[in-house]
Amino acid sequence: MTSAVEPGTAAAELSEAGRDQGAARRSGPLSHRRGGLEREGGTGTAAAGTPPDGHRPLQPLRGDNRHYLPLWNNEDPYGDVWVPDRPPVQVDVDVSKLTNLGHLEMTWRSRVHFHPLLVRILHKSRLRYYGKPEKKMEMPYQAYFEVADGSGMMSMVLWNSLCPEWYHSMKVGTVLLLAKYAIKSSYPFKTHPTPGDSQMKRFATIEICLNVRDPPTEISIIPEEMVKPEWGLPEVKYRFITRSELDDLPHNHSCDVIGLVTFVGRAERARKREHSEDFWLYRWAHAIDGTSDQPFILELFATSQPDVFERIHPMTYLVCTQMRVMTENPSRTVYLTTSNESQIFITGWHKGQPYTKDAKVKNFIQWTKSQSEADQIKKTVIGGYYPFPRPPDSFLKYFESVLKPIGEIGKEIEDLHYREHKRIAVQGIISAIRYISCSNAAEEASGGELVQVWCVKVNAKAAMIVIRMENFANEFRIYVHYQEGVNNIAETEESGRTCGSWQSDLWAQVKDKLLNYFHHSKIFPESIPCKFDYVHKDLLMQQYNLHAAVHQPVEARTDKNINEFKSANGLGYYEVTVLGINHDIAIDVAFLPLFSPDNPHLFQLEDIQNDTLLSCMSCISACQQKATNSGGLGDTFPLSDEIVKAAKELDGKHVICILDMCHLGDDKVEVFLNKIYKTVEPGVLDPV
Repeated sequence: MTSAVEPGTAAAELSEAGRDQGAARRSGPLSHRRGGLEREGGTGTAAAGTPPDGHRPLQPLRGDNRHYLPLWNNEDPYGDVWVPDRPPVQVDVDVSKLTNLGHLEMTWRSRVHFHPLLVRILHKSRLRYYGKPEKKMEMPYQAYFEVADGSGMMSMVLWNSLCPEWYHSMKVGTVLLLAKYAIKSSYPFKTHPTPGDSQMKRFATIEICLNVRDPPTEISIIPEEMVKPEWGLPEVKYRFITRSELDDLPHNHSCDVIGLVTFVGRAERARKREHSEDFWLYRWAHAIDGTSDQPFILELFATSQPDVFERIHPMTYLVCTQMRVMTENPSRTVYLTTSNESQIFITGWHKGQPYTKDAKVKNFIQWTKSQSEADQIKKTVIGGYYPFPRPPDSFLKYFESVLKPIGEIGKEIEDLHYREHKRIAVQGIISAIRYISCSNAAEEASGGELVQVWCVKVNAKAAMIVIRMENFANEFRIYVHYQEGVNNIAETEESGRTCGSWQSDLWAQVKDKLLNYFHHSKIFPESIPCKFDYVHKDLLMQQYNLHAAVHQPVEARTDKNINEFKSANGLGYYEVTVLGINHDIAIDVAFLPLFSPDNPHLFQLEDIQNDTLLSCMSCISACQQKATNSGGLGDTFPLSDEIVKAAKELDGKHVICILDMCHLGDDKVEVFLNKIYKTVEPGVLDPV
């Protein structure tokens, strides 16, 4: 068997490391300080994104501040001011002059100056940016750590200018010698990680403050080889679980996981609060560990590790610490989400991490050695729309704040920021469905050929064929639009393909009298999950990450087009028309049947089992794909009788539609239909 190892390193890196250890649409990162903007001089460094070939990146704009904000969130360190790694220094540790955390808690009120501390970092939080436009603070950052000695564990806070100087160097497992620090009462509302050692005492009433002044803290990193057993410093312990153990864990349980990534979604943003200009940056991932046929489903928020977050891709070994189990969610599907103290690591970042000595990590590495890389890579998918977590079975369980008048759809879309994902609900009537097939006929054509795409528009009174030329390297798309009639089927001369549609009698009566008609059923390359191609992983990661924060030279890019990659679901999608309950406004949205025959656990059909229409669309598409793969269905994809029957059952009835919207850049906005609620269901009231 060939080991499923990322070429070059992963299992070896983990096992060797174990042996070694005994704003939104801004065009550039702008500061939040008021004042004029000027282009900064100076040279870039590799840590700040300078290409390895020596080309200098375009210098961003900044204001009066001494730092830059990252483009798309506030938690990531960005710019030359953030020191990569401070090397350990030779320090003479006089243990007779040290104090410990337990003694510090008992005596801190009676002292002004404190003896030095010798501690090990057990947990590390993401950065917190607390700058405000009206406040003049040069470096408004803080980061929490949990540090421990032989007496117990206590919080430590790195403040302001010390963050860019020390944050990267203070890793989990690092031993610190601290002098001239301050002590204050603990902030009562901060989060707390779950210690790996449940018996460790926690000193929660006070916290250690590291400041650049008043007093200026002295910080020394002690090399691991100099750490002596008699110092009594605790080892870093973890709470790793396997996938087979996950389903039995309670909600909000804290754990660590390791797995082989089989899917990673595109990077998206969500507002921290309604109408806020601050965004969380996140993505979804799946990872397997061989103990279950189900993957870990991971919701990964940015953890102030942008170099890792941006390079998560299928076939890498992913470690996530301090994850929280989410069982009390509307979809009832168990998944894990990052906490404030989570850290993520992928192949290339494992060496030297304390978890490499953990027994479950070693067991995972043994499992990967028995796996075939060729078999595993067939199951991998990257990017695209990911409709998770699913909405609840009853709309009553949903927050009323997501319900919007259908007439406000335009404003909701206009207010979206780059890669912002938003889920809303609208009330309306399912009035028309069209199946749009995407053929792979052009796969046989050589790359770059001009392929004729026939756009057929059928009308009950007259038919008009419009032919347009588009440059598709690997995909032949046939768009069939029906304006009138029920179950019309049109066939193109070129391919012999047929596509179906359904429309209600009501739609035929009102569609020409609408006050507003929003057309948002178009999907884009970023919307489609792709089969992962290891040779072109850099292009795929670039496609599904956010726009880069630094200039990328032309010679560093690839000429391969994203359209050339094979879709993970391979068929087409549905255009669904939702008519407002007053019959004067309508919107076309897309429904993308997500089904991967190579990895049926990636997009699970049972997730929409209580939604008859969408279940029919997904199940029929799954059957079509299976039949196509076996050569049994040929090139005919009519709108099935089951779909038409389910649509007719909703004819004229008021429903609530859950829509997922995402701004993909430029003027590209996708709007996907996620869930349909009947208003006759318990918990959903039909308006008077």
